[in-house]
Amino acid sequence: MNAGPSCSGGLWPCRASDIYTCKSMIGSFPAGWRMRNMAREILAFILCTSGWVLISSTLPTDYWKVSSIDGTVITTATFWSNLWKTCVTDSTGVSNCKDFPSMLALDGYIQVCRGLMITAVCLGFFGSIFALIGMKCTKIGGPDKFKARVVSFAGFNFACTGLCSLTAYSLYAHRITSEFFDPMFVAQKYELGAALFIGWAGSTLCLLGGALFTLSMADGSSNKSSPNRRVASLMSGAMPQSQTSHTRRTLPEYSSTPQHFDKNAYV
Repeated sequence: MNAGPSCSGGLWPCRASDIYTCKSMIGSFPAGWRMRNMAREILAFILCTSGWVLISSTLPTDYWKVSSIDGTVITTATFWSNLWKTCVTDSTGVSNCKDFPSMLALDGYIQVCRGLMITAVCLGFFGSIFALIGMKCTKIGGPDKFKARVVSFAGFNFACTGLCSLTAYSLYAHRITSEFFDPMFVAQKYELGAALFIGWAGSTLCLLGGALFTLSMADGSSNKSSPNRRVASLMSGAMPQSQTSHTRRTLPEYSSTPQHFDKNAYV
């Protein structure tokens, strides 16, 4: 008896009217998972690159810390400083800047912040390249398994970018606030500049994007074969009882009691 076409490589027989339904159920799960993973990677790439651009823009920004001397009517002078120089702007708008004379003569926190910021910018640059190679929406990078490893490494780079920059901004801000609230500190006191807030926002974006890149690989490795398992479970539950009964074999029953035959039984 012809059982008809079969679904999912001949695991169970299907009726002719169910061929399209079986194929659509088997093919829809991997396609939907791939599109969902691609959308997640694109979102992570936008977050990471936006955060990296914000972090890079704060490196040459002037206003890391700001202070002003107010007169009776107008501001007489504005002092501001960053990782490379310190400046003053008078009421006429003329600015006078002075670069830090020697790297060895700098305060320790400024040297640490410089190193962390340069490291963050470099890691973000290489992370962008690895992300373009490993994303599934690009045509470079080889098979999907290799691309998943590359995009996970890109997420790790972006996470390190966010951590390095966040540490640099927080260290610089801690030094400003500790000097501002110290009653024994008699020198010029500064406040937090706009560059610190922009940098904190960029660091947060890099951390979020790196986490999405890492979760994208974790989700892909865990759900790689789950679509076929879901289809098999759905179809096995929907099989009629008459079809499942044909797959079971009944063993012949043998009697354990001896049988006696007379001589006429062989005639």
